[in-house]
Amino acid sequence: MNKSILKRGTTLKKRGFGRLVRDVELRKTASGKSTVTFSLAVNRMKAGESGQDVDFITCVAWNKTAENMGKYLKKGSLIGVEGRIQSRTYKNKQGSTVSVNEVLVNQIHFLETKRGQQNTQAQGQQADSQEYSQSDNGYYDPNQYDNYNYPF
Repeated sequence: MNKSILKRGTTLKKRGFGRLVRDVELRKTASGKSTVTFSLAVNRMKAGESGQDVDFITCVAWNKTAENMGKYLKKGSLIGVEGRIQSRTYKNKQGSTVSVNEVLVNQIHFLETKRGQQNTQAQGQQADSQEYSQSDNGYYDPNQYDNYNYPF
């Protein structure tokens, strides 16, 4: 990688959409801030092959964004995220240093209606990579959702 491209203070941004891998679990910090950590299953084209593969992206949301996610979203919900990529390290219980790359979310976009979420769940969608790689073919048609009432 050409190091001259990345300058000090450059922020790597991530924008994407996918389905929640599991139900959102809202937590509170000691200071009372709301937070959620979640995984997003995101389809991508296989390099040099036909078909798709799935990436699982770890994301973190805070405050009102986290509260809205806890209130309205469930496993399998189709959402869009915008945020920046952050890297951090911490010591686990065994004393080893663990490195984490995650998206620090600053915006969430609800991409399906409550009715759409219920239909998805009624079909028995499971949170595994095969199921996610086949759902919605990984493409979002914004015209499909223009006339619905969103929960926010």
